[in-house]
Formats: sequence, C-alpha cells, structure tokens
Amino acid sequence: MPSLNEAEGIGAALEALRPLRERGHEVIVSDGGSTDGTPRLAARGADRVLAAARGRARQMNAGAEVATGRALVFLHVDTTLPPEADRAVSEALGDRPGWGSFGVRLSGPHPAFRVIERMISLRSRLSGIATGDQAIFVARDLFLAAGGFADIALLEDVELCRRLRRIVRPVRPREPVVTSSRRWEAGGIARTTALMWWIRGAYALGAEPERLARHYRFREGSGCGSR
Repeated sequence: MPSLNEAEGIGAALEALRPLRERGHEVIVSDGGSTDGTPRLAARGADRVLAAARGRARQMNAGAEVATGRALVFLHVDTTLPPEADRAVSEALGDRPGWGSFGVRLSGPHPAFRVIERMISLRSRLSGIATGDQAIFVARDLFLAAGGFADIALLEDVELCRRLRRIVRPVRPREPVVTSSRRWEAGGIARTTALMWWIRGAYALGAEPERLARHYRFREGSGCGSR
C-alpha cells in the first residue's frame, strides 16, 4: 500500500485489512515522505512501514522487495478489498505464475458511477489493462521477473499490465473492490472522467508520462482531486 499524507484515511484502510492479517497475510505500507503523521498511524495496523523514495512506482517496488508472500496485491489507500480477497486471489492464480485485477465499484450513490463502473470493467476485459484502483495482484516471482513497476511519473500500473499481458493473460475474481469516488465528486464527474480517458488515450498514442503527470497535477490544482 503506497501512501503519501494519508493520515485521514490510513487508519480505516488498514482496519479493513485486519481480518487478512489475522489469517496470516502480510500488510506493508510504503510511505513516500508524508508530513502529516501517516507512518505513525500506519504502524498501528501494518506489519511493516517503509520509508521509500517518493513516487508510487518506487514505493510499490520497495514494498514488493521486502514482501514474503507468494502473491502481491497492490492496494491504494482509498480502495477496499472484498472480505475474502485472499481466497479470491488464490483461486484466480491457482498454481501458475499469473496476475490479474478486480472489478471495481465506486463508493458514491450517483447513477453515473454505475455507468463508469461498467465502462471500467468493459475496458479492462477488452484491453487486458487494469489501473491501480482495481487492486492489481501478481505472483511475486512473475512480478520480479517482469522487472516490477517502471520508474515513471504516471500510469505505472498501465505500463506494468502491458508487459505482463505479453507473458500471460490476466484473470479477474468475481468480487469487486470498492474505490472511493472522491476524485469524481471533487472535480466533477464528467470533467474527471474526461481527464482520465484523455490521459490514457494520450499515453496510448505515445505521450511521455512525465508530461502527462505535469498536466494532471495542473488539473489537480483546478479541482480534479488527487492521484
């Protein structure tokens, strides 16, 4: 779980993972230099809290490097796994060195979120590409063999999926994760959706992640929420 100034939500996020820890699974928080006390709060509900170089890719790679489990699940602070996520991942991977992601349900009640959920699911099924909000999971050996996340400023999740799908097709458990709709609520549903699809489209056409990240941060300042 990468974190950066997530004091407001880190406690609840880790509490939701407590049943998994009780069943013997490891929870690692990789912090990118929070100044709001996030590491101290995370220490109460995680097995390890790492101080990593800032950048989601770097933070997740740092966590993967010290993880001891057979499978890795990369989870955002504002995404909640289904109660039996460990069983779902185990059954999805089986004995093979595979990978996959969950479907997504957005937390907000607005009917537009149900449409967005279906669009995300359809896009993932057709493209074999997932985003971090879908809790990407991968066999540890496959992740390391693939080289982990690329050290890029944005879309490290998409880039990893592109490499992994060349090796083996992704799988998807039936249960979805629940991801906060705060970005859409803060920036406007239509505006935020358009921005996200524009960034993905520009990247697919060859735009550099660093340039897209600068644009994304500019839009964040205009009310599009946080990455």
